[in-house]
Amino acid sequence: MRPFRPRTTQPTPAERVRSILAAAHSMTVVADGVRTEVHRLGGEGAMGHVHLHEPSETGTGHESTRVPVRLELTDIAPTPVRERLRARVTVTGLLAAPYDANSGESTCMEFGQAVIEDSTGRAVVTLHELQATDLDPIATCEAAMLTHLMDSHGELVTRLLRLVPALPEDALVRAIPVAMDRYGVTLRLEHPGSHRDVRLSFPTPIHDIDQATPQIHALLAAARRASHPNRLPR
Repeated sequence: MRPFRPRTTQPTPAERVRSILAAAHSMTVVADGVRTEVHRLGGEGAMGHVHLHEPSETGTGHESTRVPVRLELTDIAPTPVRERLRARVTVTGLLAAPYDANSGESTCMEFGQAVIEDSTGRAVVTLHELQATDLDPIATCEAAMLTHLMDSHGELVTRLLRLVPALPEDALVRAIPVAMDRYGVTLRLEHPGSHRDVRLSFPTPIHDIDQATPQIHALLAAARRASHPNRLPR
């Protein structure tokens, strides 16, 4: 008999860090006391501009000449929810030369660690964990999918509310999709003086972007079968 393994319903810190690095449109590089704002990452994400390596891969025996570097990234919700900041990621390490976006030598980074901070706390991620993690197939198209869902299919968001435990009719101001990953969709429920996030898990994790639509349809089918009709205020 196979040992029981609980079903994974949300990404690990390593998965989230990798997704944020891949989907980033901008970042701040802090090296040698200089802050450089890097914008328009061109769909390549942070790792298209800074290459992470194990210390042994870049070691030259001249560690005293290395430049400490810190990459700072923010994960912002693409939809107009309250408190749009979803997470902060900081990656630290060493560069062989002062940072210059046009120099391959100064964008090859000896990895130290990555730290992700969000509303649930703080987690440290190693390079091994990042390398062992497959990129979430939704990561780079999440923003487009969420805004399309909200702008073109708002009635489906209302339908998904049926999967949320029954709410008092006057307790909800609005519900907006705030995140999507291979494991499910997160709705932000906004109340008059507060908000909370509710996670709706897909029946099975997505391994290819072509599986996203069927999994969303499966959630909607489950919502149609739900017994209580949560509603947004008119």
